[in-house]
This record gives sequence, structure tokens and C-alpha cells, in this order.
Amino acid sequence: MKKFKVGIIGATGMVGQRFALLLKDHPWFEVTALAASASSAGKQYKDAVRRWHMAEPMPAQFADMKVLNAADDMQKIAAECDFCFCAVNMPKEDIKALEYAYAKAECPIVSNNSAHRFTPDVPMVIPEINADHLQAISAQRARLGTKRGFIAVKSNCSLQSYVPLLHPLKKFGIKCAAVTTYQAISGAGKTFETMPEIVDNIIPYIGGEEEKSEREPLKIWGEVKGGEIVPASGPAITAQCLRVPVSDGHTAACFVSFEHRPSKEQILEAWADFSGEPQALKLPSAPEKFIHYFEENDRPQPKLDRMCERGMAVCAGRLREDCLFDYKFIGFSHNTLRGAAGGAVLLAELLAAKGYFD
Repeated sequence: MKKFKVGIIGATGMVGQRFALLLKDHPWFEVTALAASASSAGKQYKDAVRRWHMAEPMPAQFADMKVLNAADDMQKIAAECDFCFCAVNMPKEDIKALEYAYAKAECPIVSNNSAHRFTPDVPMVIPEINADHLQAISAQRARLGTKRGFIAVKSNCSLQSYVPLLHPLKKFGIKCAAVTTYQAISGAGKTFETMPEIVDNIIPYIGGEEEKSEREPLKIWGEVKGGEIVPASGPAITAQCLRVPVSDGHTAACFVSFEHRPSKEQILEAWADFSGEPQALKLPSAPEKFIHYFEENDRPQPKLDRMCERGMAVCAGRLREDCLFDYKFIGFSHNTLRGAAGGAVLLAELLAAKGYFD
């Protein structure tokens, strides 16, 4: 695999910082451009980053890099980079316009943002689940009038804690599911220092999160027809999303009923056997085992399990029968690794392996 030249748009924010850490020694990707807003442009990265949120130090190779203006320097970035990651903090319509502009400048975009998740010909991909949706890129390129440029997105970070656990069970005919997610403060770009109101507290509302949690799985489970991704009609999912005093890692309490009720052993077997294209292709960021089930009643836990397989695995536990639904279980994933930057890097690896950046 050749080395691809990569840009990080939104490099100074929390997810952008996570991208920097993940890409500093990446075997396929070399960061050649860091971009952010006008207020950061022209500064060295170490000066543009107002607060370094990561536990690991800032990678030395990026510290003195000049930060470019994500909008004004777009043509320069597009010319330098084979593709870019995008994790900007802007109004949704502005993000849409920016990502379209890069794509039309023949620079593919792998986005962590939500702006294009429901654009019909933009694939929203969990690589182990719906890699086949990448075929919509050819129709998107035709619409945009591009040869190389396109947009691909990853799904909402909270989905990673339960959709990968529901997916292998679809063969039993999922009728409906209910989920409550307990979401870490890093999902809001916060730390305990910058979000003191979360200490000794739970906030029972995250704007827009419940709609995303209910709608996005249906696009992921949809089909590509006529160049567009048509969302599945079901199963119905109802969600509640809470912000909790956890630094990293989203937990989900999930309840599910089936058309053909499996045994507990069949569910555990479906989870144990499940893998996808990232595992088959041995992509650099792919977990060797996608789903890890814990037999202990007090697992998974964010503090103990967030770094399972470098934070790229999905964890499950406490599978048991329920008095209203057929079964209930706990799911868990690292929200800024599997759920955000790591999931986007894995998606980029899948795109690279399949030739979409060539």
C-alpha cells in the first residue's frame, strides 16, 4: 500500500487532536496539512491549539506545522492531499458547503460531522456492517461532476455502543428495540475541567441525539438503489440519551424483541462469530475481534474496557431475558476512538483498500 497524503480539517478541536494522535505513526497515511478556522490559521499547531485535551502529548512532528485556513486555503490543501478528514465545529449548512467544496475540488472527504449523514448518495458507514454502501460514491461523483472527489461519513458516536450488537441478530428478525445511552463528556468536546456542571450529575438531554440514535441505524441497514441509499423501514428503535460524568466511553442499555426468538446461546454465538471486511482485509486500525462479550456481571465498564483492542472493539455484557422484551444487554464503545476519529480512520483505510483514493 502506498503512503497517502492526508489533511486534517478541524485539527485544533478534540476530535482533530485524536486524529493527530492516530495518524502520527500510521502505516498508510501521512499528514501533510493541518487546517482550522481563520483564528488559528497562520499559527504553528502548538500555538493554535488552545487546550490539548488528550492524555498523550501532542505529536512532535505536528507541533511546528503551520495551520492553514480550512476555507481560504482549500485549493492548496486539495492539491497537496490525497484526501482529508473533516471534524469542524461549524453550523450544519456551513459544514455541508465546505465538504462539498472540497469534494468538487477533487479532494475526497472522510467526515466525522453529521451534516451529510442523510444525503442520499453519501455513504454513512460502519465498516464491519455496511461496506457495500460505498458503491453509492460513483453516483455521488456523477452528481457532483467529479472524478476523484466525494464525501463519505461515519455514523453518530453513540450508535457504536449498540448497533454493532443488534446487527448480527437481525437474522432472527428484530421486531423492535429500546436503548438508553449514557454518553461521555468527550462526546461534547468537554473535559471535567471545562464541564464542571457534570460533576456529581447527569444531564438527561443531548440536543438532536435521540433522533440520530433512532434514524441513523435505518440508513446503515438500508440498500443502495439507483445510486442512492434507501433507509430500511425497520426495525423500530426508541432511544433516550443522557450525558454522564465519564471522560471517555458511551454505554448503552439495550432491550430487544424478535420475530424468531433465539436462545441466549445463539445470541452469544452470533456475536462471537461476527466480523466484517476490516477483519478480512486486515486493515491497520481494525480490531482483531470486533465484539467482546464479558461474562462478569459488572462489565463492561468505561474505566476498565474503553481501550479494548486499542479502543476499536465493541463490548457487551449482562445478556439476559427480560419481562417485557425478549432480551436485554449492556453495550459499550469508546466514543472518540471507535465512535469518532478511530472509526473515520478505519473507514478511510477501507476506502484506500478498495481504491477510492486512487
